[in-house]
Amino acid sequence: MGRMAGALHVLAVAAGLLMAAGEHAVAGENLDAGLLARAMQRAQDLPRLQALIVARGGTVRAERAFRGPGLNKPTNIKSVSKSVIAALVGIAIERGSLKGTDQRIAPILADRLPASGDPRLGKITIDHLLSMRAGLDRTSGRNYGRWVQSRDWVRHVLSRPFADEPGGRMLYSTGNTHLLSAILTRVAGRDTHALARDWLGVPLGIDIQPWQRDPQGVFVGGNNMGLSPRALLRFGELYRNGGSYRGQRILPESWVRLSWTPRTRSPYSGDEYGYGWFITRFCGHAVYYARGFGGQFIHVAPTLGMTIVITSDRSARTRIGGYREALTALVRDDLIPAALRSDGKICETGI
Repeated sequence: MGRMAGALHVLAVAAGLLMAAGEHAVAGENLDAGLLARAMQRAQDLPRLQALIVARGGTVRAERAFRGPGLNKPTNIKSVSKSVIAALVGIAIERGSLKGTDQRIAPILADRLPASGDPRLGKITIDHLLSMRAGLDRTSGRNYGRWVQSRDWVRHVLSRPFADEPGGRMLYSTGNTHLLSAILTRVAGRDTHALARDWLGVPLGIDIQPWQRDPQGVFVGGNNMGLSPRALLRFGELYRNGGSYRGQRILPESWVRLSWTPRTRSPYSGDEYGYGWFITRFCGHAVYYARGFGGQFIHVAPTLGMTIVITSDRSARTRIGGYREALTALVRDDLIPAALRSDGKICETGI
């Protein structure tokens, strides 16, 4: 395995994704070969893991499709789509289509509000939707099927009873990001796919094909987008570089900071959450991650200059068979320490 991993590493470097010089340079840009080889072996031994890409300092240090569609073909990224929707919201604010995160959504969706709706609907803001604190009962989990079978997805979300006050605790719900998709469509005058293609796909040089729509034609916000692992890497690198890609400003740098500012905490993992990104710490370093059902992940560790992409079979939840824990161990115990050891440092565990 050591010889194979070494050859893989050399090939990956030769075909690496090089970013513009000077973009958020880090002290070191290599990875410890032994830990990297161990990570690749661990990834290969996980039958549900399909692809893994590891980049540092803007260069791909290792990439491999162990199974599945490959590195360049689209795969359903599930709820990683929520991070893409959040990016579109940031661009819409920068372009003046939206006033800001404190903007209330009721005037934008006035014709979709239920006739006898709860008055608290008037308090929900863009911020609340982005951070999963709208207070509306969830449309994810056991409620997802009934939601997507409804005749009007937007009205269904807005008709849900309140489980908390707007701005309260985290209630993870794809309905929140679907409302954002409907809002983007309305304020920008173009559908969400067109916005994603023109605002992200073209400048990043990635293909974003149309995906599922609701009965009114609104592209699903926060689920079922199709992006390749290499496209996910470019999206992650966009955030790692503060909103720029190859010298081109795509996202405001302030939006990246806002997206990575903790606003609530997941009741499931205990990790903090910003705008479409979860926040944790490995080896004393902040790691921001987007995640999707079945094991779709982008991990970004800015202080180490790292972006890590993982795609997986979507046939089962990550908690089944300890798969979620195995993916966490892959990143926390091998890949992050590989950067630290290459820099002559050690992993500060327990931080």
